[in-house]
Amino acid sequence: MSAPVSHRSAEQIGRTEQGPRPLPELSEQRAPADLSTVDTTIANGLRVVAVRRASVPMVEVRLRIPFADPAATSVGSQHSAWGEVLANTILTGTATRDRIAIDTELALVGSELDAVVDPERLSISGSVLATGLDTVLDVIRDVLTGATYPADEVDRERDRLVERIALARSQPNVIAREALQKHLYGDHPFAKEMPEADEVARVTRDEVAALHTRAVLPKGSVLVLVGDIDPDAIVGTVESVLAGWTGEGTAVTISPLPEVTPGDVRLIHRPGAVQSQIRLAARAVERTDPKYPALQIANLVYGGFFSSRLVENIREDKGYTYSARSHPEFTPHGASLMIDADTASDVTAAALLETRYELARLGLVPPSADEVDVARRYAIGSLLTATSSQGGLASFLVSLAGLGLDLDWFVAHPERLAKVTVEEVAAAALEFFAPTAFTGVLVGDADKLAPQLKALGGVTLP
Repeated sequence: MSAPVSHRSAEQIGRTEQGPRPLPELSEQRAPADLSTVDTTIANGLRVVAVRRASVPMVEVRLRIPFADPAATSVGSQHSAWGEVLANTILTGTATRDRIAIDTELALVGSELDAVVDPERLSISGSVLATGLDTVLDVIRDVLTGATYPADEVDRERDRLVERIALARSQPNVIAREALQKHLYGDHPFAKEMPEADEVARVTRDEVAALHTRAVLPKGSVLVLVGDIDPDAIVGTVESVLAGWTGEGTAVTISPLPEVTPGDVRLIHRPGAVQSQIRLAARAVERTDPKYPALQIANLVYGGFFSSRLVENIREDKGYTYSARSHPEFTPHGASLMIDADTASDVTAAALLETRYELARLGLVPPSADEVDVARRYAIGSLLTATSSQGGLASFLVSLAGLGLDLDWFVAHPERLAKVTVEEVAAAALEFFAPTAFTGVLVGDADKLAPQLKALGGVTLP
């Protein structure tokens, strides 16, 4: 006697005696609900954005401080090395709390704080039980106004950074990213996303403390709070707690980048590599540009999600790559279109050919109404999903703030996407996705790749 069947397969569930079950219609995507919010600048020059979203009794905290080097004119500055050590030690001690005291106080209210830095900003972020927000704000105040950068902590974190940077620089994705940034932006400070290990090794405690004094400034910075809060009341609390955070001048915003110039792809030799990294870039438009919603949908059709043309071609159909994508990257005072794909060496030239083919096809065979509708639904749905949590909304809002945008842009964007026509998407595809609009780098073993890439053309060999 056979054992009873305990489950049905997906194929069995999806079929009836009359044939396949019809898929249910997608529900209407709802715009963001009205959010109680306050967006204001307090006396010390800090912009505070407070949003009530009381889904759980938590609060998400995001502090963004513009952190460019006012004296930097090229990647030769030590600023990035000082900044990396600062970000790794700013939470290690103040005049009244050592590292253990900071960690303990935060843990007792269900919180932790992290600090990271890049060429544009210093960010401090964390989450906390709503009842412990006062403690977190006081710790942030103490760190901003009285971080002492203990010498032993600086030495320890500096040594760890040297090891981590050396390891990171051996990774293919890091090599490709650095090569692309240098190719696109030359010696602009934005191109230096990671300092050299020997630069970090030279950093002293006094240099880090001096950087804090001149660069960790409230004016020009933004603090975003999202969660179970009363926005009006919390702004008053922030103003009171952070009144002592002052400083001369305004936090420094990085200078505009040079515009991406179309041209050949540059082959970067990585001896012995069995895989290649394809990284392409072209000019795009900022989120405030009227063309941006159509560009966003065109990008999704091309390579912005799993059902895109590029993924269908070089991943699903030909198996050239496990991961391929295109995406907009918002840079200071501008934006770029980026295309990323990692491939085996023996199919690198073929993958680049198909990537260019799909770029040309997007303009010459524009997206159909069905493709546009699917991409539109994905764009709206992914935006609402990504910002449905307190943390997702806080991170999105602080990113918008760095671009000079606010909550109103976020609330109105689904409607902008809904109004985009098929003709507007076709025009964006033709304008922004032409193969001749792109440049980039390709990292791999030149000895293996050069013959095929030379025959393909449009590639500068080493």
